[in-house]
Amino acid sequence: MSKRVVLAGGTGFIGQYFEKKYREEGYDIAIISRQEPHINWNDREGILEAVDGASLVINLAGKSVNCRYNERNKKEILNSRIDTTLIIGETIEKCENPPALWINSSTATIYRHAEDRPMTEDHGEEGEGFSVNVGKRWEEVFFCFNLPSTRQAALRITIALGKDGGVIPVYQNLVKFGLGGKQGSGEQMFSWIHIEDLYRIVRFIEAREDLNGVFNCGSPNPVQNKELMRLLRQSMGRDFGMPATDWMLKAGAVVIRTEPELILKSRWVLPSRLLRAGFIFAYPTLKLALEEINSENMKNTNTA
Repeated sequence: MSKRVVLAGGTGFIGQYFEKKYREEGYDIAIISRQEPHINWNDREGILEAVDGASLVINLAGKSVNCRYNERNKKEILNSRIDTTLIIGETIEKCENPPALWINSSTATIYRHAEDRPMTEDHGEEGEGFSVNVGKRWEEVFFCFNLPSTRQAALRITIALGKDGGVIPVYQNLVKFGLGGKQGSGEQMFSWIHIEDLYRIVRFIEAREDLNGVFNCGSPNPVQNKELMRLLRQSMGRDFGMPATDWMLKAGAVVIRTEPELILKSRWVLPSRLLRAGFIFAYPTLKLALEEINSENMKNTNTA
């Protein structure tokens, strides 16, 4: 019998990658999404049928934070995370054969703006503000369930990098049009993870029955924003990029309907628990990650 993985919110950048990888390994996949033809979030019976007897549930659901933080969007961002987490937890409580593991997304943005020292699971300091409160509430709801037969892990995911989605096309367009200089002071830290390593972390936790709780999911080698932009320019063969000041970013964010926090907040996050547990990153440095992403993009261009 094939093992079944349930991907909740499985139609986004990370979810599509996970679906592809699990299918390649012979798993059956059930996707919960608001998009057809998948199991709808309102279909509680369909969700129970998918979850009961599954090997693993991975919840990636949540409205994108790449938007303006007006009251309507803030409500949707919070509720899309809380409501879906509650639905999954309540469904697992009803299962005759509950999944052995439930992995839920969280966010590395739960930590404060940090330019002085890195944030780890044991010694990180939570910040303040809307995005931090979303992370706190998200994890509170996730860990409120008493599920004796289901191990739980919350992944505090940093910026996921990979081809065909996420932030990479946005940054590549900036470089392409000569805007690939430092953003703001350029001193703010950029914590990131290659999407393949994120998948490998899930498989690592899945195999290690002794692991549960909160995990920072980011490369052990975050970089400053100015180094990020330098490496991006280098990977694309560009020598120069215009810098963007704080006021330019804030003004531009209004135009493109996003928040400057996404670029200006210093996220300095280290995967302390994963490293202690023996996880080895396939892409530990940003240079390696960008080389892989660009090689894949070049391969796709050449075969198109």
